Amino acid sequence: MKPPPFDHHAPETLEEALEVLARTGEDAKVLAGGQSLIPLLNMRLAAPAHLVDINRVASLDTLEVTEEGVRIGALARHARVERSAQAAATQPLLRAALRHVAHPVIRNRGTVVGSLAHADPAAELPAVLALLEGTVEAASVAGRRTIGAAEFFAGPLESSLRPGELATGAFFPALPANAGIAFAEVARRHGDYAMAGAAALVTVDEDQRVSSARVAYLSVAATPLVLDLTGVLERRPPVTCDWAAAAAYARDHMDTDEDIHASAEYRRHLAGVLTERVLRAAAQQAL
Repeated sequence: MKPPPFDHHAPETLEEALEVLARTGEDAKVLAGGQSLIPLLNMRLAAPAHLVDINRVASLDTLEVTEEGVRIGALARHARVERSAQAAATQPLLRAALRHVAHPVIRNRGTVVGSLAHADPAAELPAVLALLEGTVEAASVAGRRTIGAAEFFAGPLESSLRPGELATGAFFPALPANAGIAFAEVARRHGDYAMAGAAALVTVDEDQRVSSARVAYLSVAATPLVLDLTGVLERRPPVTCDWAAAAAYARDHMDTDEDIHASAEYRRHLAGVLTERVLRAAAQQAL
């Protein structure tokens, strides 16, 4: 299969890229890693008149780690972030999730920010950003803005980026003190899209009681779903927490989707199993 015809633009600076996007607007698609866009083009599921290739914009190939968190530029590849010891130490959920993203050859080329902008509800990184309450940085000729994860994911394969706007980076907050994370998913084969997945963030207080427990789900709803399960766990020590009750609460508070890979009922069942699994693991890590 071949993509439909398009005009290829290869800007070398961010300013040039934004100028092209301002001219082409809704008729343009941005090419970074291309691991999601190229298949869509080849299957004629997308037919942009212009392709804005940002791979020559060196200023977007960044990975910055501070005490506050991990800031990832639009051209930072999955593999680079996955292999970064500093990024893993500051926010270990990034590495835990990235190991489930497709296969190494895809991670060598695909980009973290590109995955976020693609806004696939079955992808791992949107769920991670939503759980951590991270942000996406966007730029256009009109200026820059920061978009919270809750606002960024508007629907399946739909973000809140405006025509002419480019996602230039994303910020993942650091792991808080006395906190633990866990990530798990169920797929037919490793590297396939998950039938359901879950990421957990659990914190404990000075008395080693659960003070916060949140879980984000992928491949369950139209956008990343985040549930706060703190109240269900009643701020108990992890050893006495009713993880099964938290899983039941999660199942009862999600409207799961159905497709050729799994029924809505089976997805709900998987989400419950994964909820209990990731909460236990994250709480243990937090101690």
